[in-house]
Amino acid sequence: MKFLEVNNLDIEYQTRKETIYASKNVSFNLQRGEIIGIVGESGSGKSTVANAIINLIDKPGIITNGSIKLDGSELRNNADVIKSIRGKKIGFVFQDPQTSLNPLFKIKDQLIETIQTHSNLNYKEAETKSINLLREVGIENPEKRIDDYPHQFSGGMRQRVVIALAISCEPDLIIADEPTTALDVSIQYKILQLLKKLTVERNLGIIIITHDMGVIAETTDRVIVMRHGIIVEQGKTQEILSKPKSLECKSLVMSVPPTNKKIDRFKLLSPEGKEIKNSSVKLTNSIIKNWGTTETSNKKLIDFVKVSKIFDEGSILSTKNNVANIKAIDNVSFEVFEGESFGLVGESGSGKSTIAKIISSLINPSSGEIYFDNISLFDPKNKVIKNKFRGQIQMVFQDPYSSLNPRFKVKNIIAEPIKFFQKNIGEAQISKSVNDLIDIVGMSRQSLDRYPHEFSGGQRQRISIARALATRPRLLICDEPTSALDVSIQAQVLNLLKDLQSQLNLTIIFISHDLPVIRQMCDRTTVLKNGKVCETDLTENIFKKPKHSYTKELLDLMPKIEAII
Repeated sequence: MKFLEVNNLDIEYQTRKETIYASKNVSFNLQRGEIIGIVGESGSGKSTVANAIINLIDKPGIITNGSIKLDGSELRNNADVIKSIRGKKIGFVFQDPQTSLNPLFKIKDQLIETIQTHSNLNYKEAETKSINLLREVGIENPEKRIDDYPHQFSGGMRQRVVIALAISCEPDLIIADEPTTALDVSIQYKILQLLKKLTVERNLGIIIITHDMGVIAETTDRVIVMRHGIIVEQGKTQEILSKPKSLECKSLVMSVPPTNKKIDRFKLLSPEGKEIKNSSVKLTNSIIKNWGTTETSNKKLIDFVKVSKIFDEGSILSTKNNVANIKAIDNVSFEVFEGESFGLVGESGSGKSTIAKIISSLINPSSGEIYFDNISLFDPKNKVIKNKFRGQIQMVFQDPYSSLNPRFKVKNIIAEPIKFFQKNIGEAQISKSVNDLIDIVGMSRQSLDRYPHEFSGGQRQRISIARALATRPRLLICDEPTSALDVSIQAQVLNLLKDLQSQLNLTIIFISHDLPVIRQMCDRTTVLKNGKVCETDLTENIFKKPKHSYTKELLDLMPKIEAII
């Protein structure tokens, strides 16, 4: 008998205008000791099907047909059974660790409560088990960190806590919804190895929902490909990735950033299944003229000289368990030349985002010098200079969902920085600039009168790029700009950034834990560890001839889809 059986599952959402099918006639099974992956673009129904297994479909959603059986027990419309097995027999790792943990309770309290709810362990025994679980998922000093609150952990750390919660009651089935999205490559490797280990040692069944095809390639036994709520293809992972049959699967595989070579552009498929040959954005002469100079000078734009940043015990980042000063970056130096794409890579806590915030003047360095176009950004005598350069340095943030004001229409979101940095500009010119910017990122002008929630993640990220370009910056800092996007949308956004850089001579600092993306996007790369520079070199040299042992380790741990395709 199959461990998990999903048969002919229909899930629909009734709106005032229409009925939306989140899943239609979905059928698959899972055996103990097996890991299956569910992939597809955003909105394909992956998470909805997973939520249906544990009866977490929010109204107005409803399961209208089908069967869900676990060990022969019907779960659909069986609240008593679901209540008894949710958390105990089925563990769930949600996509967003920040919303999965209660911010008002210590990690200890949340782990112990979960363990005691589903076991006969006393408080001390549950506490000991909690510490061991944190250690098992790779959290250092678990005896101390267990007394921390969720906000005192990084995103990757919170995800590990969520995984600890999911396995705390030794479930038979684990459903992991994007479990590695917020994790750097080394932690991702540890988590995936842990899941594979649990599968063997505890004879679990695991469902992994992800847009990372590298994770699928190296972790899963079988894969299910979904589109618009329908399974378009399923089978053994090796067969699906090496010989995709459906258009959707071919599109996903083609969009994966290769790890073994650098390419000029990501391949995109038309709805008819043909490769789009001319997918690049072509800017009009008027846009290029209004932008200013687009000539490559090869001069030094950013000079980061022996910079350190220390967060002291009086800072908002300090904790009672870590009263000593925290050195986020330590004597870091690098150069970024005008017109190049420069990568920053490293594990969570390596200092990447701290560097970005310093360059953006969001925080001040503790020591060292930062020069922008040979002018010091943090010279006390040059306060006017810092304000002057704010418009020339812009950021594209990691989360396209929270970085846009939900109460503003798109036209107001894009217009806001124009009004701020160009005080004397008229409404007609603002409107023309907004139209030009939405054209630049490849979206229709009709979208300007809509709100952020009406767009997909990829479209929101395009809007974020348009907003960042509104001040006509010389430097664009992209902090994990594609981590929340599925692989096909990621390819479109990365192609867009390549086009904009080449035509507008943008300088880009690209921060990412996705090493294949770094290889495709960056001319040179700096590798960071614990706030220090390990090496800086041409990106191709980093990948082909890494010098530092830490760099070699990161590359070894990187998921490689080429092993299959």
